[in-house]
Amino acid sequence: MSRRAGNAGHSTLAFVESPVQLLNVLEWAHARASGAGLTLVVLSPTDPMTRGQLRRMAELAREEGHTVRWEEARGGATAPFRTIGGLAALLRGAERIVLGDPFSRYVQLLLTITGAHDLVVVDDGTATMEFVAQLAHGERLVRWHRKGGRPGPRDLLFAPVSTVARRRLTPGGRRSVEVFSSMPVEETPPGVTVTANAFAWTRDRFGPPRITKGADLVGTSLVETGVVDGDRYLDAVRALAAAHGATRYFAHRRESAEKLHRLAVGTGLEVVRPDLPLELIARRGPIGRTVLSFPSTVVHTLPLALAGTGVRVAVCDIDPAWLTAHASPRAQGFLSGVTGTARDVHRLPAVSAV
Repeated sequence: MSRRAGNAGHSTLAFVESPVQLLNVLEWAHARASGAGLTLVVLSPTDPMTRGQLRRMAELAREEGHTVRWEEARGGATAPFRTIGGLAALLRGAERIVLGDPFSRYVQLLLTITGAHDLVVVDDGTATMEFVAQLAHGERLVRWHRKGGRPGPRDLLFAPVSTVARRRLTPGGRRSVEVFSSMPVEETPPGVTVTANAFAWTRDRFGPPRITKGADLVGTSLVETGVVDGDRYLDAVRALAAAHGATRYFAHRRESAEKLHRLAVGTGLEVVRPDLPLELIARRGPIGRTVLSFPSTVVHTLPLALAGTGVRVAVCDIDPAWLTAHASPRAQGFLSGVTGTARDVHRLPAVSAV
């Protein structure tokens, strides 16, 4: 059933590049007392899985009464110029900007154009924890799995834009900054308002789910980001599934087809490619009585989305031996922090991956 939001024109402009970001913009809009409609700009990536989930999420956003503007932001060399040029008037007229990825170069470039005084950062997974910490320490904005490496030529070229964006994301004068998050925020930067995302919209819109007797396993893109060795990951999934009787593997949208094929053949798990973010898939059901995960965003979000259902979320630690030689020096500590700060989850030791 459509839930129409009030119309506040185009004074609030949201930029998203992933299905989870779009979901969290909907959660933020639902949490606001006024429930005013907003203009949601999808800066579409090229990955087919991500695009498919974004299309489905865009449908849900329209049902909620929001305006959705789909931008082929990466469709060729001239696409960024067309996109930015087409958005310039909206950016200059917006009173509030909502964004899902402060590390995105695209978003950072757009922030240099807007004069909006209210900025809202919604969750983009575990990266939100790193963003808040970097903002608190006045550090340059770098994704956690890249931190520790030397800046490349493109980083140096883009540095002035990134610096301006970081200033825009720092409260001061008439400028306010809100972080809307389900992640633990231990160090709040001065002047930043932190609002808890309790996944109220998700629980209101979907479920409660039918719960099956078995266990489901949640995939991760740690191999694709170069953090975890592919063979070690496959061994760990096999051992975890055997130990807990898991039958399904919910693939992360960034996992490669080759890796998932190896995983299906090597473990016997049914690989499921969700058409929506996992929080919505789990809430819609059916879902296993136990959901197993490696350190990732879902160990924070699934307990909220599944509150009151009796589903147990269990997280398996990453063994340091699984990390690649190219992994950031901060990778192990960051992943342990993701697990250690999760609430309402059962913590499992790292499985033997031989």
